Amino acid sequence: MDFLNFIDFKITDFIDIILVAILLYYIYKLVRGSVAINIFIGIVIVWGFWKLTELLGMQMISSLVGQFMQVGLIALIIVFQQEIRKFLLMIGSTNFSNKRNFVKHFKFFRPEEGLVSNLNLTGLLNACERMSESRTGALLVIERANSLEFVKTSGDQMNIEVTQPIIESIFYKNSPLHDGAAIIEDNYIVATRVVLPVGNDRKIPLKYGLRHRAALSITEKTDAIALVVSEETGKISYVKNGEFVNYKDMTNLMEIIKEDVV
Repeated sequence: MDFLNFIDFKITDFIDIILVAILLYYIYKLVRGSVAINIFIGIVIVWGFWKLTELLGMQMISSLVGQFMQVGLIALIIVFQQEIRKFLLMIGSTNFSNKRNFVKHFKFFRPEEGLVSNLNLTGLLNACERMSESRTGALLVIERANSLEFVKTSGDQMNIEVTQPIIESIFYKNSPLHDGAAIIEDNYIVATRVVLPVGNDRKIPLKYGLRHRAALSITEKTDAIALVVSEETGKISYVKNGEFVNYKDMTNLMEIIKEDVV
């Protein structure tokens, strides 16, 4: 009889399982590629072990692990504060009146098409390489799952397809659009002269200017990625999760970005 009760799922039980799976999926997407991914996997394993001991009626070990999970909640909030901030920002910045932006956040049941699958990455990196040779400063932010609507409004709204000449002309030193960041959504530059929040992290070396600090700040607060071309050295920096990503050459950089935008 107990076995029949165990397998007697209600529709609400099925919905409960689906919602938990979706929640875990999106948490995984937030921490993927960061150090927190190992902590997340560890938590899932401990939680699974806890539920297994409960199911098997092992009261002592179940109680012990349960207490650990409850006490560790505060520690988890501290460890995952950046990821929690990104999640809340994603929810808060969703424009529910815009169907395109709304659907973009909920892709669980859709085929994996890539977050920025149509991006002209070759043209983008060729432009960065040319600007690097001429020491032309540039800051390009590529939107992924989290909406950047809260910073787009600080600049000039655009709707220009990403091409090498367009990017070079935007950041040309005599162009009225060269100051600030350019925001890329899908394969379109949707805003220029965008003012990004700049962090005050003193651990950042003084050799990095405002462009690099702004790139670190926006990629720490959201899941966006950024490319920065230094006006002083011509070096191209790739920034993700509030950190500089090392790469060997432009071919390697393209491979890294392809993995991050899929």
